[in-house]
Amino acid sequence: MKLMPCPLNGPRNITEFTYGGELVAMPDPAACTDAEWADYVFNKTNPAGIVREWWLHNASHYWFIAERDTVTDDILRTFDPGELFTARIDFAPQPARQETPS
Repeated sequence: MKLMPCPLNGPRNITEFTYGGELVAMPDPAACTDAEWADYVFNKTNPAGIVREWWLHNASHYWFIAERDTVTDDILRTFDPGELFTARIDFAPQPARQETPS
């Protein structure tokens, strides 16, 4: 049985977690192009080595960050996102973009 140390709930069976994706810097949604936003949402680097990833503990709905070696699948450490993020981003509704005929 593989265990993951949840920062909130302690060591838990890996089956209690859901992978949430790589931790990457988010572009400014109001200033970036559609291509830049699509790259952020859909394209992942998937490097070999140590990466930071989002993980969810399903039972408590707690999101946290894990540092994991993708070569060995060893979990090096887990921590609360508050260690990296100090402010919350609230997204205001964006006006609909008007298509221009070409």
